[in-house]
Amino acid sequence: MRRLWIARINAAARENGITYGGIIHNLSENRVYLNCKTLAQIATPDAYCFSRIVQAVTK
Repeated sequence: MRRLWIARINAAARENGITYGGIIHNLSENRVYLNCKTLAQIATPDAYCFSRIVQAVTK
């Protein structure tokens, strides 16, 4: 399941101009603690919410 979660997060992240590793790094730098399962559950049905998360941690 972890591979599927990472693939979903990576696909959504690339749509927002960042890679999986980049978003995980930015999340940890900004002390936003979301695990892979939660991120994948957000990224798949709600692209807008995921893009807002990416924008918040890349500033």
